[in-house]
Amino acid sequence: MPSIAVITDTDASLPADLAARHGIRQVPITIHFGQDTLLTDFDIDDAGLFERVDREGKMPTTSAPSPGQFSEAFEDAFASGADAVICICVSSEISATYQAAVAARDLMPERDITVLDSRTVSMAQGFMALAAAEAAKAGAGRDDIVAGARAIGERAYLFGALATLKYLAMSGRVGHVAAGFGNLLDVKPIVTMRNGKLEMLERVRSRKKSWARLIGLAEGALAGRPMERLAVLHVDAPEEAMEFEERLKAALPCPKDIVRAQFTPGLSVHTGRGLIGAVFVAEA
Repeated sequence: MPSIAVITDTDASLPADLAARHGIRQVPITIHFGQDTLLTDFDIDDAGLFERVDREGKMPTTSAPSPGQFSEAFEDAFASGADAVICICVSSEISATYQAAVAARDLMPERDITVLDSRTVSMAQGFMALAAAEAAKAGAGRDDIVAGARAIGERAYLFGALATLKYLAMSGRVGHVAAGFGNLLDVKPIVTMRNGKLEMLERVRSRKKSWARLIGLAEGALAGRPMERLAVLHVDAPEEAMEFEERLKAALPCPKDIVRAQFTPGLSVHTGRGLIGAVFVAEA
């Protein structure tokens, strides 16, 4: 029976211990503060990111992993005994990560490497990788693993509520005047995945109302179906994430095992500190 390794990138928001438990390698998204280059989950996390942003008063830039980084991850998987690799990447609509993984695959034509564009982000992508790793461990073939991962992605939903417009203003995504009015009025943008991109869905007044709206959106997306998988996300706001999780469990039937995950710097630069959100997979 061939051994199939699963690889993803850190925009999957997979907690390191969970990824390790399932044997999933994560190739890091790079964060740039001027000349300083930092690797997500190796050199910097969400807390460290925004501590530096607040200290320096400017947002960093991000870049996809290089083809060389993916080649190294692929070679490591084969050296560890894998016969094939399935690599699940953050949406190609928001990152060059998928293209880098494809370039690395093309440098190794003799190897059995499949690269998937998840068309999503965060734990929606992470759940695809987890499902692939579970299927590989159970002995499924490559085609079945790929089909199963894609099916998870098609039933995955992401909704998040931003805490402030401050960081969007710093990044230039909204004007400072608009951000000032928005914060004065306690406006909380709701974001979701749409056509492979993280986009603003609507705006809600007040933090707690935004959480209630997240729960309402989840209920509407589920349309009466049970949740197969659930992750609660945050950007440097663990206590608020726990409070939101309790509200979510009180409002909707949730799986027993809930993943608690940081959004991770490659994504949180687009939302700012304080984001609270959920990713869930509806049962088929």
